[in-house]
Parts: sequence; structure tokens; C-alpha cells
Amino acid sequence: MPEPGQPDPATVQLLVLDVDGVLTDGSILIDDAGRETKQFFVRDGVAIRSWRRLGFEVALLTGRGGDALTHRVAELGVEHVVQNAHDKGAAVAELAGELGFDLSLTAFVGDDWPDLPAMRAVGYPIAVADAEPIVRSAAVFVTTRPGGRGAVREVVEHLLQSRDLLGRAVGHYDSP
Repeated sequence: MPEPGQPDPATVQLLVLDVDGVLTDGSILIDDAGRETKQFFVRDGVAIRSWRRLGFEVALLTGRGGDALTHRVAELGVEHVVQNAHDKGAAVAELAGELGFDLSLTAFVGDDWPDLPAMRAVGYPIAVADAEPIVRSAAVFVTTRPGGRGAVREVVEHLLQSRDLLGRAVGHYDSP
């Protein structure tokens, strides 16, 4: 139970994730042909699928874009993706509005300065463990795991535990 006046993770309905530095470790890999690739952590994908399977919504909001991300979101079945966002505060507000969610029921997970406007706009701002210090200070929850190495999994577990739904999520995979 959160302290009085503190945001309540159990109210989050829409989870919005930054990509580089949150779903990835922030590295940008470019091969000799100029093709950009990204590395994603499989357990973060399991968590995203579980969050959606329990009836909650997820969206991605990134200042970059690319084919690697397009392929990964298709694998995960994520339908709401905003790429090349220059003003993440305005973008998260527009996204939440289009999906019919109040910003107070929205969480945003970030790691760097461009994420601050989105974090300040939502009801439940979250930072990954290796986020910039000012970003961590803007968060109501900071993961212990770094971006691209289980931070999203930890966020989803945190949100599900706040609703006592973590066992149900695990049960989708581990039913006797």
C-alpha cells in the first residue's frame, strides 16, 4: 500500500515503455552495411505478454525507430508504437488519449533526459536502475535491474504484485 498522497501502482492500466535504454541496454549496433540492430532481453518480452494477457495495455514510445524494433513489437503483439517522438510529454498524452486512458492511470518507464517530460506527465513514473540520476529522482519506482537486462520484467512484476496478480501471471506458464 502506498503512502498517503503517493501514486498507487495498482491503478496503472496503461504501461508505456521507452525503448533504447529500457527495452535495450542503450547500445546502438551498426554493422558494416549501415544496418542498425538492437538486442532485446527475452524475459522482458515474457513480462510484456503477461501484462497484456491479464487485460492491461502496453505501448512503446521512442525517440528513435527502426526495423529491429518493428520486428520485435510484431513478435510481442504490441499494437501501439510511437517512433521518432521528439516531445515525449506530448506524445504520451496523445497516446493515452487515443487509447482512452487518463494520464493518472498511466505509467512510463524511462532512462534518460528526453524521457523526463513523459515521466512528469503520467501518474506513475518509473526509471530503470541505470537511468541518469535526474531521471531516477523523477521516478516513484526505480528498478534494481538495468535497462535491457530485466528492468521491464521487474516493472511488470511490481505492477502485478500491487494487484496480487503475479501468481496468476506465473500460472499461465506453470499450471499443474
